[in-house]
Amino acid sequence: MKITNVYIGGWFQRTMLQLTEIYDFLRDARTQLDLDSAKLQELRKSLGIGKIDYGVDGEEYVEFTTNVNIIVKIFEDGLIVLNNQDVSENTLFADLDEITDYYEQKLSPAINFLFSLGAPVPKELANISTVFPYFIVCDNATKDEISDLLTRTEKQKYFEFENKNYDVVRGDKYYFINNKVGSVNNIEKYIESQIFIREFKGQMHRYLNLHRIIWEKIDRVKDQVNVKGADIVKFSSTLEGYAKTVNLIDGRINQMGTYISTREKISKSNEGLSEFLAISGYRFETLKDTLDYIKYLWDMTQTYLSSAQKLFSGLKSDVTSKSINSLTIVTSMSAGASIISLLTKSEPKFTIFGVIYFFILAILGWSVTKIMSYISKNRKYEISDISYDKNIK
Repeated sequence: MKITNVYIGGWFQRTMLQLTEIYDFLRDARTQLDLDSAKLQELRKSLGIGKIDYGVDGEEYVEFTTNVNIIVKIFEDGLIVLNNQDVSENTLFADLDEITDYYEQKLSPAINFLFSLGAPVPKELANISTVFPYFIVCDNATKDEISDLLTRTEKQKYFEFENKNYDVVRGDKYYFINNKVGSVNNIEKYIESQIFIREFKGQMHRYLNLHRIIWEKIDRVKDQVNVKGADIVKFSSTLEGYAKTVNLIDGRINQMGTYISTREKISKSNEGLSEFLAISGYRFETLKDTLDYIKYLWDMTQTYLSSAQKLFSGLKSDVTSKSINSLTIVTSMSAGASIISLLTKSEPKFTIFGVIYFFILAILGWSVTKIMSYISKNRKYEISDISYDKNIK
């Protein structure tokens, strides 16, 4: 048995416009955006780029070689596939570490910096530690040899597939592919399809978990039976932060449907994948159904958040109204004292008593203002909202 290739990859929404920007950056660290040119040069140099090609294979793509024998292929929809050809059975885990390190420490920082302007990635999605599926390609391996590799990595088999060109044994993070015919073209198409499906599914799972997290955070705000006036602005700001996250993620979710359809067409038009798709082609339909479900959940989250914002907006208006009334009382008291002073004195005279009287009025007015402000901040406002039984799904 000979291990010939190791693949990893990832996917995040991109377009052909961004692919052109990547191509310009890879060629000569050039960009039309206002980015630090020295930083761009530094990041490009770290990639160790050799030959660069721009082509079309179902979608437009950029492919380049590196000085550590890793081939990187970036498609217009954002799919990235890295292929390490300098591997062996004895150094397998070191080879996996090398290709992972290249992706995380060199390629990913360069791409992230290149697209650092524009709509941000929500902080809940940033710095996510992705567990890559590792695809290990072997030449003419026996079942015992593949089983031995599985034992050395995960010990549990989740899926097995065979056809005339290659066999696949899948664990959780590892795919072992036995090449029977020597050509790796169909194998690479299979790997691209699997990376896209797993990454797409993984993103939707993260959106599902974010729906749960944000919903619970909104609940904790709305579950306050009574809330102090001083805390209403704080809660309103908190809800505003959630709204920004929800809107950003909603935009990402609404982009995703187009990518499924395109990838499905590419996979179904490839004869080398026809046999595999006959078994697992339903996964594209499942992804579409799951995406519709996530969209529905996110619509519910937006509606729920909007209702919470309206609730606290009403409370904030109530606090403002009561504060204005309190200030009106203080102002009226000060005005009354001034009028009485004018009416009881024949002509203004500068006396020690007058100065003391002025400061007494000033301190009295300041004290009343502080007392009114304290009462306003600590006054309890009742939150009236409909409660739901969460055990009913």
